[in-house]
Amino acid sequence: MEFSFTDSQPLFKQVAEQIETAILNGSFAEGDQVPSTTEISKRYQLNPATVLKGVNLLVSKQLIEKKRGIGMFVLSGARERLREEYSKAFLNNHVSELITEAKNLGITSDKLIEMIEKGYE
Repeated sequence: MEFSFTDSQPLFKQVAEQIETAILNGSFAEGDQVPSTTEISKRYQLNPATVLKGVNLLVSKQLIEKKRGIGMFVLSGARERLREEYSKAFLNNHVSELITEAKNLGITSDKLIEMIEKGYE
């Protein structure tokens, strides 16, 4: 995990995003235990209340659950929910801009698809 103290994004959101990324890339699989609030705050020298706020975001999104006295665990289906959420954001933030720019440049949908396919090669 890496945190930016100069970023405009609040630290609690960075904590949540870092854990989400770890769930998405499989570092934290469904059922895996996530480092505790205390572990994260000590390791990265963050205020425990800040870390807790980030963790609570993930609990409210039903990505992790707290088991009192045991720890925090990734919920079943968390990775798929995150993929759906990030895919929608990708569509809204990047694909729409790409299509608008392509239209402005006179690139047809067929040509754009061809260009994208070349990018995958």
